[in-house]
Amino acid sequence: MNITGIELRLVDLPLVAPFQTSFGVELSRHALLVRVATADAEGWGECVAIDDPIYSSEYAGGAIDVLRRFLIPGVLTPGQVTAAGVAPLLEKFKGHRMAKAALETAVLDAELRIADSPLSGYLGGVRASVPVGVSVGITDSIDRLLDTVQGYLDEGYRRIKLKIQPGWDLEPTRAVRERFGDGLMLQVDANTAYGPTDLPHLAKLDPFDLLLIEQPFDEEDLRTHARLREMSTTRVCLDESILSARSTVDALAIGACDIVNIKPGRVGGLLEARRIHDVCVAHGIPVWCGGMLETGLGRAANLALASLPGFTLPGDISSSARYFDRDLTEPFVAEGGLMAVPTGAGIGIDPDPQALTELTTWSEWITR
Repeated sequence: MNITGIELRLVDLPLVAPFQTSFGVELSRHALLVRVATADAEGWGECVAIDDPIYSSEYAGGAIDVLRRFLIPGVLTPGQVTAAGVAPLLEKFKGHRMAKAALETAVLDAELRIADSPLSGYLGGVRASVPVGVSVGITDSIDRLLDTVQGYLDEGYRRIKLKIQPGWDLEPTRAVRERFGDGLMLQVDANTAYGPTDLPHLAKLDPFDLLLIEQPFDEEDLRTHARLREMSTTRVCLDESILSARSTVDALAIGACDIVNIKPGRVGGLLEARRIHDVCVAHGIPVWCGGMLETGLGRAANLALASLPGFTLPGDISSSARYFDRDLTEPFVAEGGLMAVPTGAGIGIDPDPQALTELTTWSEWITR
């Protein structure tokens, strides 16, 4: 495939409500999009880096810089490029997995559109629809939390994830469990908010029969995650610690987790995400697909990934209306706790030209 040019584009999608986690409050999704153009098709990728380096070391402005100066020239120079060849071409540039993932996805989308092949089939997907859950941010009161959860259950979501942090953990979890009963599939996500001294406190979550606790400790602190597994009956899931298939093998080797959350943007792209899936399947470890407030373009790619056989737990792939009044694409809708996997070529969906124009705040076209 001969790439004729690549566009970087920033879009601004206000959130329907503030989304608060242990590392901050988001009011809007400032999404960085990558569009790869060829003579026969174009492909889209979405960079999941947020405005500030608080979820990880990556941030949107840094992604723009590294894409413009290093990564895009790296794939434009050779001439013929394949999606499988993107990672080897960019291997000399350390880190920047979110930027690399967006570029690889855009190349892969274009390649599959030319071949008239859906992304889910290319990755090895086996499901026409996937179970989905919803992530509930930290609220200003227990009553508001319960009302929010009730609304999502009324919409048919099969799993509820509560964001927690020190001072907002035991009581909200207890309240949700008592209000909605033992049949609710419930999990919590700490986004690295706790430290080793919090081990006894986190073990107090055990009576609530959670599906899992996600990433309570620092991403480099696998040992404390392993200690929590030893002293708690709640299954431990890793998110920020999982950066590659290699890091997954290391985490499993020391017993740091029972479950893995795979975010393709965080691990460098869909192809590495598939390798992590394969590692986990080989070790009998369940996986699920996490979310980063993606637009419909990123959501479509996540759905394709979540159709692989090892994704046995509901992912954070909520309806578009969970986050946006207006998405970049036709809205994705969960029905009965399931969301259909796109069947069209590539990621299977296109941006709405009018929405793209009206929501764009900046763009740049790069050629050889």
